[in-house]
This record gives sequence, structure tokens and C-alpha cells, in this order.
Amino acid sequence: MNRVAVAIQIAGIVHWVLAAANLFLPGTLQYRENLARVPAIIRQIFVVHSVYIVMVLLLFGGLCLGFAPELAGGSALGRYLPACLAGFWLLRLPLQWFYFDREVRRRHRLGDVTYTAAAVFLAGLFMLAVWVR
Repeated sequence: MNRVAVAIQIAGIVHWVLAAANLFLPGTLQYRENLARVPAIIRQIFVVHSVYIVMVLLLFGGLCLGFAPELAGGSALGRYLPACLAGFWLLRLPLQWFYFDREVRRRHRLGDVTYTAAAVFLAGLFMLAVWVR
């Protein structure tokens, strides 16, 4: 297995770590208290979206762990999927930096820096996987 494929497997683990970290967000960010102030449908949509985000991260992790050689290969699908994953993480970075509340990010600096580093790593790795063979 080549180095890019090994790095993609590491990316799979990073995705699973991010999924696991999402289990701590409700308590850390006080979801229950904050969501109590919004209409039920907004609360329900938020919960469903949160669960779907975790599912997507788990699926991305499984994709990376189970199909690393294919994602590092030169096939059309082997370039398309890493390009999509790179775009996913690249688009997530400006949201992290410019959209999310700066005070909350400051209060949870370790989480913010760790998440940003993971997103930079994932975006960079998948861009590399598209171009390097």
C-alpha cells in the first residue's frame, strides 16, 4: 500500500474521532438548555441534523478505512471521491473561522484548534490524493 493510501486510512480514524467528539457536544455546548428556547420543529431538525452529521463522519471514516487503495488510485472514482471529500472539508474551514461565534470558540479553544487542525489535515490530504499518484 502506498503512502497516500496509508494517510487515507489515518483520515478514516480522524473521521471516527470527530464523530466520537460529537457525542460530547450536547453537554459541552448545553444543547438541552439552549434548544429549550426554540420551537419544537427547530429542535427536532437540529437533533436530526446532528445525528446525520455523525453518520456522515462514520461513513467517511469507513470509506477511508475500507477503500484507501481505491481512493489513492488513479481511477475516475478514485479521483472524484477524494475531490468531494476535499471540497467538503475546505468549505467547512471558513465556517469554522468566520461563521461560528468567536466567543464560544475562544471559550473552547482546544476543541476549536483541534477541529480546525483536523479539517486542514483532511482537506490537504484529499487534495493530495486527487493529484498525487
